[in-house]
Amino acid sequence: MIVLRAAMQEALSRRILGIGAAVSVAFVGLFWLGFSTAFSRVAADTSDEFATIAASTVMTVLGLYAVQFLAAFLAILLAAGSIAGELESGRALQVLARPVPRWSWLLQRTAAFGGLSVAYVVLMTIGVLTVAGAVGGYGALSPVRAIGLMSLEVLVLVSIGVALSTRLGTVATGVVVVALYGLAWLAGIMEFVGRTIDNASVERIGVAVSLLMPSDALWRGASFHLQSPAFLLAPDTGVGIPFAAVDPPSGRLIAWALLYAAAMLAFAVRSLRRRDL
Repeated sequence: MIVLRAAMQEALSRRILGIGAAVSVAFVGLFWLGFSTAFSRVAADTSDEFATIAASTVMTVLGLYAVQFLAAFLAILLAAGSIAGELESGRALQVLARPVPRWSWLLQRTAAFGGLSVAYVVLMTIGVLTVAGAVGGYGALSPVRAIGLMSLEVLVLVSIGVALSTRLGTVATGVVVVALYGLAWLAGIMEFVGRTIDNASVERIGVAVSLLMPSDALWRGASFHLQSPAFLLAPDTGVGIPFAAVDPPSGRLIAWALLYAAAMLAFAVRSLRRRDL
């Protein structure tokens, strides 16, 4: 647990967390301003209750779409230097010279950075949903499930970053994980477009790429639970929002993401064990 506490203190002392906290507070404030202004305008322009619900749903999901981007990049930045940074600076040798197993050192650092990423997801999601609920009476389908899936998304990113960090430098690890994250985002767009234009080939390509990097698929699963039940049940939302899902995530996706993260950590442990320090 000593390594875990040290890793938490190290992460908290980084400027990235201070800057991230400031940006996050500003983001929630800006979301409140934008949501309250847009909601008031829509409510004043129409008496159609569904139009108000639809506008609230789109604005809330869009806000949380931005939150998951912020959380993903925080996870990547924390994980990229989790191992490589310690090896490059020589601090890892000072710790591993003591009777601390390499696997324990790695997993404790992973737990610290993964925990911080999950805490960020939880706080930011609660913040956005609280604003939407207070201003527009918005109620998501299942916030708890959504937070769970978004948390799993950042844990997958942390596990990939830690695994690559055992072999690559900090900058190289960050670049590779960001590229993979962007590839997953593109796969999600391809899947949506394929479903919209009824092109099974494009949709299958998107699904296949999502299996190689399930981050965007997890977000889309979370987005289903973040939408209003009334919006999901409306007959004219068969296609849905481009950055959200109209169907609940499958159990196979969740199981695959858990297995994926576990496999990345197993690779990281094996890679670090074999590395010559």
